[in-house]
Amino acid sequence: MQTAFIIIGSIILGFILLNIYARLKMKNLPKVEDHANILTLTDKNFQQKTKNKVVLVDFWAEWCAPCKMMVPVLNEVADELSGNSHVGKLNIEQYQSMAQEFNVRSIPTLILFKNGKEVKRFVGIKQKEFLLKEIKSITI
Repeated sequence: MQTAFIIIGSIILGFILLNIYARLKMKNLPKVEDHANILTLTDKNFQQKTKNKVVLVDFWAEWCAPCKMMVPVLNEVADELSGNSHVGKLNIEQYQSMAQEFNVRSIPTLILFKNGKEVKRFVGIKQKEFLLKEIKSITI
């Protein structure tokens, strides 16, 4: 019986140490700058920047590791888009009212807007090909 407790305790300790290591590694991810084509959205300019366009909006926060992982993907998407399709980012810590307005409960949340209206919503990490396909599906 005592051996079973030692084994279970060792396994639990291993998971705790692995979790701590993973969090530290994610926290130290290098900061990747946003692509020049990415729109910086605020509560003041949101309507104007999404009007008469197709915009994939990333709702994110500075402390969110999955959000940091999405930056290179969104940069690539922004680089490949042309015409009236854009990528935008909105920091939910700075603009909490916008997160509430769009019912953002977890991040990263990506919402695809067409002419200022929500068309599709994606939660979590997505690949470039998936996002480009979804954007192109509503621009046709």
